[in-house]
Amino acid sequence: MTYGVLGWIANIAVIVNVILIFSIVTILGATLSLPGIAGVIITVGTAVDSNVLIYERIREEYRAGRSAIASIDAGFHKALGTILDANVTTLIAALVLFYMGSGPIRGFAVTHAIGVATTMFTAFTFTRLLVAMWVRWRRPTKITL
Repeated sequence: MTYGVLGWIANIAVIVNVILIFSIVTILGATLSLPGIAGVIITVGTAVDSNVLIYERIREEYRAGRSAIASIDAGFHKALGTILDANVTTLIAALVLFYMGSGPIRGFAVTHAIGVATTMFTAFTFTRLLVAMWVRWRRPTKITL
């Protein structure tokens, strides 16, 4: 396993992300069609990519000589801009699809837009919370990434 404990945290965050998407779709009373499921699948890929970006930044910071905890903090902070930029661009594309498309295209756009929002939440709030809990529990002095 490349990321060890952090990989398991990423898996949990992706599962929570999918649960949030289905919860919001249910609350909105929307019907989940095949294009909507495709939106969820693409969102899973985006969520995994967000976690990989964060963890690679943590790895870079740790290799640059920072302590384990400082590397984790800097990794989340420095990955924020990249992930935010990518997700805002994706959200703009989903909005264009919603306004220009009809029927199934709109279903895809809505599901994917919800997924972008939940990915931002899970990547920077939920994942960071889980990593902070792990750091408090284990007090790592080195990171194996």
